[in-house]
Amino acid sequence: MAEPLWTSGAIAAATGGVEAGGFSATGVSIDTRSLEPGDLFVALAGARDGHEFVAQAMAAGAAGVLAAREVEAPSVRAGDTLRALEALGIAARDRATNARRGAVTGSVGKTSVTQAVMAGLSLAGPAHSSVKSYNNHIGVPLTLARMPADTERAVFEIGMNHADEIRPLSEMVRPHAAVVTTVGPVHTENFADGEAGVAMAKAEIFDGLQFGGVAVLNADNAHFGLLEARAVAAGAKVRRFGRAAGCDARLLDFQAADGMAQVRAELDGRGVDFPLLQTGLHWGLNSLAVILMLEALDVRLDLALTALSGFAPLTGRGAEHRVEGPRGAFTLIDESYNANPVSMASAIATLGQRSAAGRRIVALTDMLELGPDAPAFHAGLAEPIEAATIDLVFCAGPLMKSLWDALPPTRRGGYAETAAALAPQLSEAVRAGDVVMVKGSNGSRAGQVVQALLAGDSPRQGPGEAG
Repeated sequence: MAEPLWTSGAIAAATGGVEAGGFSATGVSIDTRSLEPGDLFVALAGARDGHEFVAQAMAAGAAGVLAAREVEAPSVRAGDTLRALEALGIAARDRATNARRGAVTGSVGKTSVTQAVMAGLSLAGPAHSSVKSYNNHIGVPLTLARMPADTERAVFEIGMNHADEIRPLSEMVRPHAAVVTTVGPVHTENFADGEAGVAMAKAEIFDGLQFGGVAVLNADNAHFGLLEARAVAAGAKVRRFGRAAGCDARLLDFQAADGMAQVRAELDGRGVDFPLLQTGLHWGLNSLAVILMLEALDVRLDLALTALSGFAPLTGRGAEHRVEGPRGAFTLIDESYNANPVSMASAIATLGQRSAAGRRIVALTDMLELGPDAPAFHAGLAEPIEAATIDLVFCAGPLMKSLWDALPPTRRGGYAETAAALAPQLSEAVRAGDVVMVKGSNGSRAGQVVQALLAGDSPRQGPGEAG
């Protein structure tokens, strides 16, 4: 029988809490909706007090509870359950004495790069990583607390909306290697100095980096100099990826076709070619970031390339579907998970390079958290759309109205105030052979457009099937 992840005694020792009934837990959960039998349930305060769900957690099979007060369940009582979760995460980090840890941040691509790194780590031995986008002040300590003691390698996603959010999380993880995928105008509404402030906030990841650790940086990014200086000041060895000569991992060519891509690169001056199950142009550089991170975490290159060749797009991040629509089969590219000016431009350029029997169509919903320049960022998408010769553009949301107004009439497919209202317009317009990409921020509900297309949601036709 496998060793438990946590015993109540170990939890009490890590958190300074008091046992009230012994138990052993095989996992850690903060949400009764996803709790697995045997999990420790951590009763966090939030919009609802987690203590209100203790009975529900126990009924779902929780082994015990980490609580701030007396509960009717085997428990460890600690004064502040979020602080206790942090302490549990640090204890998990310290007991996994052989684990080499990586950390991933950046304005674009954090989750995909994290999971691609994890794919490589898993081929090299017992490995652990963030699930979904667990990258904030709760997700990072939760991911640490879930790390088994025998872990050999781990990777953690670390995100932020404001300054001084990444630093404490990096200090909690204490990574041996850290990557900043790129820096762009994301969350700029929270920074008086805009994108430069975002870059400084991303550089906080080096504050927790082990001295002598590896900093993997995008040399093509305008903020590379700032990030490099911060990394060197933290005692890091800098490894660069990009397109220019002198990069440790240099992208020479990226060719996408038929749901795959072929990358040609140089690694420390040595040529290497490899396939990807990705078509987005940004994956040329992403793949090199992944390789350098895996190298820093002691994973062989052959294992890194094997992992990349089998790593499929995550849901909402470039996954493709063949949809049998009312007017014939078309290709749907789901980029609905999130959006900002950097990822929008990349996705539009990628679509422009796709071969299509029919038309290339984009459906875009609002990009959020861009501050007072948001209308200009949206209108500015007209330029990459023109460069990519996109045939039709569908827009949803008050901010996307700025793009709609900037488009020539020949490219206007349809506009609506909401994603839900746009979906029927798009469903009616799509024909056989079209390639349709949907992209937008989570908060503007781009996913509703995807689901409508997958369901064949048209006001004049019955449901279709996705293939």
